[in-house]
Amino acid sequence: MRSGQSGQAAVELVAVLPVVAALLAGLWQAALLGHASWSAAAAARAAARASAVGSDPGAAARAHLPARLERGLRVRDSGGAVTVTVRVPSVIGPGRMGRASARAAFAPQR
Repeated sequence: MRSGQSGQAAVELVAVLPVVAALLAGLWQAALLGHASWSAAAAARAAARASAVGSDPGAAARAHLPARLERGLRVRDSGGAVTVTVRVPSVIGPGRMGRASARAAFAPQR
């Protein structure tokens, strides 16, 4: 080994680490977006069922969401079709990375 290249591997590792960290954070954020979308769809179905039988769609949606998604919950009931919107949590820090929403409808059962 030549004496001028003794620390090359360490320097390359330090140069690549931020790229790897950013890639992992991006993948984790995508996973959180998928989870929020999936949860919003489940909450929308539950809220639509509740609305169809005359119950409170907001309470039904809240019961089907994880606790960390309940704070940004919005439920809109428009005659049997319910839209549920939740905030997508951020990986990097406090705040949000947008919203995920889902819509479901059931015929009234009253």
